[in-house]
Parts: sequence; C-alpha cells; structure tokens
Amino acid sequence: MSASTERGIPRIPGVRHADHVGLTVPDLEEAVAFFVKALGAEELYRSTRGPDAEFMPENFAVPKDASLTLAMLRMPPNLNVELFEWDTSDRRTEHPRHSDAGGHHLCFVVDDVDEAVAVLRGIPGVRVLGDRKEVAGDSPRVAGNRWTYFLTPWGLLMEIVDRSRVADPPPLVGPADWLTAAPENTRKDR
Repeated sequence: MSASTERGIPRIPGVRHADHVGLTVPDLEEAVAFFVKALGAEELYRSTRGPDAEFMPENFAVPKDASLTLAMLRMPPNLNVELFEWDTSDRRTEHPRHSDAGGHHLCFVVDDVDEAVAVLRGIPGVRVLGDRKEVAGDSPRVAGNRWTYFLTPWGLLMEIVDRSRVADPPPLVGPADWLTAAPENTRKDR
C-alpha cells in the first residue's frame, strides 16, 4: 500500500503525463513576447472566454464578472505553457512571494548559467537575483548544480539551472526519458 493510499488519497486512474503549465500574467502581450523572444517559445493559439455569471465561477473559481484571454505556447522540446490575462472587478496585482502559499517558479535547463545570466542582465526589466550559485556539500546528491533565480519584467519568478557538473544526478526526467515514456502508438523509433 502506498503512502498516498494510506493517507486516504486514491490514485487518479489513467494519468499519463503533464500537458501544460498555466500562469496568470498582468499583460499577455508582454508575457508572450518574453517567452517567444527570450525563451524560444512558439505561440500556438489564443482564446477568450467570459464574462459568464454561471460558467466562470463554477469552472474557474473566479468572480462572475471575470473574463480571460489566453495564449498557448510550445516550449520545445517538452513543455506547453498557457498564459492567462484576466479581467475582473477584484483582481489582485501582487505576486505571491516564493515563501507564500501559492508561491511558485518555473525552471529551465541551460547549457551555461553564466552565459544565460549575462543575456538576462541585458533584458530590460529582468532582475537577476544575486550571482550564480553552485550547490556544494549541503546537498551532496546534486553537488555541482549551477543555478540562478530571476524575475521577469512583470514579476514571475524563474530559475535557470545547469546540471552538467553533477557527478551522480538523481533520476530527474529529461530528454532520455521522453521517447521511452511515449505510448507505443506514438513512438517514432518503430
């Protein structure tokens, strides 16, 4: 019996893989431009919804006057990002801090953290948080990990990491796993 089952949390049947990450941004055009230009994303489509006094509260847990515009982005090779811009009478504008409930960040693997930080420092509105860090003996399993956090121009916390110097990394999902995780009918090696 798994720990989750022991705590009364049943396994959801049929879960296959993550499809996308959804993030709310204050200005959709600014966020899409950053993801496309700085991170290499491709915009796939846009959509709008609301206001709808019944649908919006029931399906999104937002006020009945809320409306949204969204853009779905593809971040090759493995991530879809859905960006939302909401309009509602009681919209909050402050981001949760990393230490607050609901705090979050999005992390990208890079080839060289120092090169990436140099480029980030040149993007107007980006705030790099401190200098590049390297994990040492406090976390021996990932010693050698090189990383840095930064804030986008609108305040989204992001991280860049280079794991190439980690001697014996934990089994984090990466490119070697993508093909083997694909269902048999979608694999291209057949």
